[in-house]
Amino acid sequence: MNFDLTEERQMLQDTLRRYLSDKYDTATRNKIIDSDEGFSAEIWEGLAELGVIGALFTEDQGGFGGAGFDISTVFEELGRAGVVEPMLDTAILGGGLIAALGNDDQKALLEEVIAGGLHLALAHGEPVSRYDLSRVETTAKADGDDIVLDGRKAVVVNAEAAGQLIVSARESGDVDSRDGISLFLVPADAAGLTMRGYPMLAGGRAAEVTLDGVKVPASARLGVAGAGYDALCDVIARADVAIAAEALGAMDTAVELTRDYLTTRKQFGRPIGTFQALAHRYSDLLIEMEQARSAVINAAGHLETDDAARQNASTRNLTARVGRLVAEESIQMHGGIAMTKEYELAHIAKRIVMCDHRFGDADYHLERFIELSAA
Repeated sequence: MNFDLTEERQMLQDTLRRYLSDKYDTATRNKIIDSDEGFSAEIWEGLAELGVIGALFTEDQGGFGGAGFDISTVFEELGRAGVVEPMLDTAILGGGLIAALGNDDQKALLEEVIAGGLHLALAHGEPVSRYDLSRVETTAKADGDDIVLDGRKAVVVNAEAAGQLIVSARESGDVDSRDGISLFLVPADAAGLTMRGYPMLAGGRAAEVTLDGVKVPASARLGVAGAGYDALCDVIARADVAIAAEALGAMDTAVELTRDYLTTRKQFGRPIGTFQALAHRYSDLLIEMEQARSAVINAAGHLETDDAARQNASTRNLTARVGRLVAEESIQMHGGIAMTKEYELAHIAKRIVMCDHRFGDADYHLERFIELSAA
């Protein structure tokens, strides 16, 4: 079977890699991370102009891609460069939900998203929900022609920059029921909506969001009342592929940095990479990396199939375990320099580790894989 990229995806990969190599270095990223916004408007505009956002949407949605391998191609390059801009939150999560459930007026927002003019954020996770997508305590109650939202959302990535938040709220059912969850488009400046923002460990910003009697018209609902759970599962499946590919790209960079260090750092008159102990440890990383790459290809290829959830669970578990090994071994073989802010590996290692904690860690996905395999 041929796993080479198509000509269009190869062009996308080459273009994105060149752009990021020119625009995104360690000093630039550190400056972005330290900024109040947590991302670069200039970089974001550049990514939109290159068509990177459009590559994550189908032609019917106004883009030119949207398949599993389009997602993996884009996010592997973003991970390789350690990009902190909120592509996952605006395009995959927010844009994906609008594309899946929105009416014509709501879908019209996608043009602005693809052009880079509108940021989105998914406000779904709650302080006690952990990784359980169905656990939603935030309520949505009818008030005439309006809907009133009350509740709290935790770690809402990109909330401060978003023009619109997609808020999950329960219109019926028990607190952990899959039925009864609705999704609403809520303007970031809506009355009663407050945010407490903070920087995240590996770059970017998130916020704790409180909804206190937030009123939105019934037309702000995405799709049918109480039927938002399946759409959430679908966009999280796409996010799983994106996160796995991002981790793979970051691992590539960590391994390349380690190789360069082992071949230039000398001890006893020769490169330390010639020492057998270090050579064997580096070889182990290469072997594990190939397993992770195969898993990401497998997940991207299965994204549009009925087996996507199980394949994603397997891939996320594997990339999490390999990622932690790569991060730890790369740091160990570098020594103290690997932990300095001015050195590229310090950020890359954080990104690898933090990829393991979004939408489920290694243990969660292992349990999920076992459960789905037994079904």
